[in-house]
Amino acid sequence: MNLDENLNRLLARHQELEALMSSAGPPSAAAFAKLSKEYADLTPVVGAIIALNKAKDEALDLATMIADGDSDAEMKAIAEQEFAQLNQTIPGLEKQLQVMLLPQDAADAKNAILEVRAGTGGDEAGLFAADLFRMYQRYADSMKWKFELMSLSETGIGGYKEAFAAISGRGVFARLKFESGVHRVQRVPATESGGRIHTSAATVAVMPEAEEVDIKIEDKDLRIDVFRASGPGGQSVNTTDSAIRITHLPTGIVVSQQDEKSQHKNKAKALRVLRSRLYDAERRKVDDERAAHRKSQVGSGDRSERIRTYNFAEHRVTDHRINLTLHKLDGILNGDLDDLIDALSADDQARRLAELP
Repeated sequence: MNLDENLNRLLARHQELEALMSSAGPPSAAAFAKLSKEYADLTPVVGAIIALNKAKDEALDLATMIADGDSDAEMKAIAEQEFAQLNQTIPGLEKQLQVMLLPQDAADAKNAILEVRAGTGGDEAGLFAADLFRMYQRYADSMKWKFELMSLSETGIGGYKEAFAAISGRGVFARLKFESGVHRVQRVPATESGGRIHTSAATVAVMPEAEEVDIKIEDKDLRIDVFRASGPGGQSVNTTDSAIRITHLPTGIVVSQQDEKSQHKNKAKALRVLRSRLYDAERRKVDDERAAHRKSQVGSGDRSERIRTYNFAEHRVTDHRINLTLHKLDGILNGDLDDLIDALSADDQARRLAELP
């Protein structure tokens, strides 16, 4: 099917959906909601198709007028000017439509599980991990997303060994999916008396939060251990055997949760994280196979890939994947991430457009 046939198919489907929604009614409320979502998703695409077709039709009419030897000279001059303008406009409309027609990541609309872990650098790495975790919390606040702390293990001096959060809202994973990887900081630690710059790191993982329909977990595949929570770490560390450790036997993935006083709540939280890790592993496997032929890939999500450096002395943040440097360190750590995220998303779009036949 060529592009024009595909566009005509989308226009026909949009009209079909409109007719179905205004008819006697679909068989159920769930069916109507499904039709409504498909209609809403198609509407901006249809708008772009109509705008492109209109521009092409106008260009064709103008070309006919220009080629007509009997045309009035003044009208012909106006037509030539409008024709030139349309020839500049049409490629932009075509590119906009191509971007809209790119295959969507099925996980883009999902909520996300955020994991931040201290890496190399001792206490300073823990302090940096805490800075990153607060950075994402502030960004979530600016986006009006819900930021739910799930687990927190502290170092005792204000740093984090590891921290987990569930972030929910509109387009969460689509905005945060390129954040996975190693984040590096270069600064003078507060504990450094000689004023020497140290380099330390923290690892960030952003996973789409999986639902039960995405990943089916069999009870027989789980080993669940119960133990007494210990600190420093959990928000509500207590002396009962409420902490949970779940091991997924087929994959060896282990998830622990101890922040809640209730064993049941800890188990529910641990299963949320486990389900998302399994879902993420499946997505990663498919992505790796799809990307095997690519020369490069933004946001491969490799946990060991160094993706960004935060340099305090130069007040800069550099994303190494797209060679972007921004001299707004304070703003970024305060949650102003849109410039970084927009640039990464645009680069990803450009790469995927370049792969189109």
